[in-house]
Amino acid sequence: MNNKFLAFTAVTAIVLAACGATPTPAPKPTEAPKPAAPAATTAPAAPAATAVPAATAAPKPTDAPKPAAGPETIRIYSSFPLQGSSKSSSDQINNAIAIAIETLSKGGLVCDGKFKIDFVKLDDSTAAAGKWDAATEQANATKAVADKDAMAYIGTLNSGAAKVSIPILNQAKMGMISPANTYDGLTKPADAGEPDKYYPNGVRNYMRVVPADGLQGAFNAQWTKGLGAKTIYILDDTELYGKGLADVYEKTAKEIGLNVLGRTGIDGKAKDFKALATKIKGLNPDLIYYGGITDNGAGQLVKDIRGAGIKAMIMGADGIAGPAFINAAGKDIAEGIMASAGVVPFNLLPPEGQKFEKDFAAKLGIKKEDFEIYAKYGYAAAEVTMNAITKVCAKDRDAIRKAMIETQGLKTVVGTMTFDKNGDTTDTTMTGFIITKGELTETQAKLAK
Repeated sequence: MNNKFLAFTAVTAIVLAACGATPTPAPKPTEAPKPAAPAATTAPAAPAATAVPAATAAPKPTDAPKPAAGPETIRIYSSFPLQGSSKSSSDQINNAIAIAIETLSKGGLVCDGKFKIDFVKLDDSTAAAGKWDAATEQANATKAVADKDAMAYIGTLNSGAAKVSIPILNQAKMGMISPANTYDGLTKPADAGEPDKYYPNGVRNYMRVVPADGLQGAFNAQWTKGLGAKTIYILDDTELYGKGLADVYEKTAKEIGLNVLGRTGIDGKAKDFKALATKIKGLNPDLIYYGGITDNGAGQLVKDIRGAGIKAMIMGADGIAGPAFINAAGKDIAEGIMASAGVVPFNLLPPEGQKFEKDFAAKLGIKKEDFEIYAKYGYAAAEVTMNAITKVCAKDRDAIRKAMIETQGLKTVVGTMTFDKNGDTTDTTMTGFIITKGELTETQAKLAK
C-alpha cells in the first residue's frame, strides 16, 4: 500500500592515461619497470618508443562503495470474508488495520527504516457460499506460511475459520490475532481435545482482543432474566461459534431458573423457516434466543418468526450485532431485537478510542447506522502486532509471536490490553444493544442472577 524508496550511490572511476613528452619519461611510482630495448646494429639509435605507463588498475567492482541497502519487507496478512453479508464489516476492519499501520509507522517504515510494512488483505469467503469457507481459509493460512516475508496474521472474523488456520500458522510459529473471534474452545477447554488440538507444536500463537463466549452467553442469559422473561426457546446455526454460544446460554439459563421450552439447530441454507416458526408459536415463549451469524439465514429466520405472528422478544449476540443483520431482516422486522457484544461502549472508551471512532467514520464517510462495532478492535489488533514488530526489530516469526502473546499493559484505542497465558484478553466488558429505527444502539442491559 505504501511506496518504497531506495537510495543509490553512484561511483564514477576516472582513469588517466598519460603520454610522455620525452623519449625516456621517468616512471611513475606505480609503473612496472620497462623491459630493456634491443640494441640497434646499423641505424642510429631511434628514440625509444613512448611507453604507455602502466596505469593504476581501475577499481574492481568490489572496490566501489556498495549502494545503501533498502528496507526489508515485513508482511502482515489479514483474512476476513470479503464477499456476502459480512463484507461491510470486514472492509471496515481492514481499513482500521491499514490506518493503524500508517499511524504507527513512518510511511510504512519501522525500526529506524530497517523494515517496510506491507499489508495484504486476503478473502476467506467464496461467492458460492456467500460467507467464510474452510478450504479458502486453509489456503490463506498456507499462503502466509509460505511467504518468507510474512511475520503476522490478523484474523479471522469467524471462529470456525480460526479453527482451520490456527494449527497451520502454529506449526510455522506465526502469531495470529483476531479482532472478533469469541468461541471459548479456541483458547480454553470446551469441546473434546480443545484447545490443545489447535496447537500442534505445544506453543500458543493465537490471541484475541475481545472477550470469549463463556462470558457473553452467560451475560445474555442474565439479561434475559433481567427483562422479566421466564420461558425461552433457543436456536443456533450449528457452527462452532453459534452452537458454542447457545450451549453457554442454555446452561446459564437453566442454572438461574429460566424454563427452556426447546432448542433447534437450523440449516443456514434453508429457503425458509416457516415450519419451525409454527412450532415455536405453539410453545408461546417469552423470548427467543439465537446463537449464530447473519450469514446463516438469520434475516429470513426472524422474518418468518414475525410472519407467524410471534410477539416474543428476540435476542442474539455479536453475530447479528451490525448493519448486515438489519438489512437482511429489514428495519421494521429488526425493530426491538436485542444483541450483545464483548465491546467497550463509546462512553467508556479512552479519549484516543473516542477520537478514532469519530475520525474513522468521518474519513470513510460511514453513517452511524452502518458503523462496524469491531472496527476499533481491528485497530487494536494492529496496535498489538506493530508493538511486537517494533520491539523485536527482526524478521523472526517466533520472536514476534512471543512478543505479541506476552503483551502486558499496552495502551490501545479500546483500553489497556493484556493477554493471559491462553491468549485471551483480560478485559471482560460486555455491552447490550437494541435495534431502534434501523440503528444498532447501545442500551443498558439489566442483569439478573
